[in-house]
Amino acid sequence: MKYFEVEFTISPYSADAADLFASLAGEAGFETFEETETGLKGYVQQSLFDEDALRECIEDFPFEGTSIIYNVREAEDRDWNEQWEQEGFEPIVIADQLVIHDGRHLPEVDSKIQIEIDAKLAFGTGTHETTRMICTQLLKLAKGRVLDCGTGTGILSICALKLGATEAVGYDIDEWSVDNARHNAVINRVDDRFTSLLGDAKILENIDEKFDIVLANINRNILLADMPMFVSKMHEGSLLILSGFYSDDCEILIEKAHSIGLKLVSKTTDHDWACLVLKH
Repeated sequence: MKYFEVEFTISPYSADAADLFASLAGEAGFETFEETETGLKGYVQQSLFDEDALRECIEDFPFEGTSIIYNVREAEDRDWNEQWEQEGFEPIVIADQLVIHDGRHLPEVDSKIQIEIDAKLAFGTGTHETTRMICTQLLKLAKGRVLDCGTGTGILSICALKLGATEAVGYDIDEWSVDNARHNAVINRVDDRFTSLLGDAKILENIDEKFDIVLANINRNILLADMPMFVSKMHEGSLLILSGFYSDDCEILIEKAHSIGLKLVSKTTDHDWACLVLKH
């Protein structure tokens, strides 16, 4: 596959600004990022590159006074995720009950529940605050049928299934993510209860069933746009667990949720990232 290498210069530079921008730039098809002294280098398949979406991410970037400029060039052929695949990640322990590992760096502590994630990217392994916060909520709330919006590695569906959910359906716009989620479901022996679909929120129009829990670890703009679709697949008493956004975004997301019949149950934060639990 042919890739573009896009170098982003963020001014003034901060780790928080780079972290948030990397999350938002996923809308433009970026698969992975490398940190630089002045910003980021992002890698995207040429066939999936959406420059209009990228410009919109930059124009709507919520850090006031921050400038982002970019330069696009054709990338040399190599596996952009090779370093991550080789190095993996250290085990992550959540609330002394759940351990997430990569199958190579095995946990030293006993845990009732272990999840193995064979990931090509860091996001969706439990190393990110948003993933950890949703997993923490699932320790208390997992049950019934689960819808996983933007499933990525499938970690949230797998976590829910191991914690008591009966069935999970995940979808993602990235074909690689859909395949990786299926693979991770197999190695965690929950593939008989997990379905991974290719598409965006419009795919929900083809699903008749309602869900007890809806999970969405996506950026603010997509959550605002897709929340009505999420609610259409919830019944009275269903829970919507949202993350992927900063604490400053909570107010606008809660207002949107209230406008479509949802009530706030809880709000948690971790290093300026936030997680909301809402009830239908």
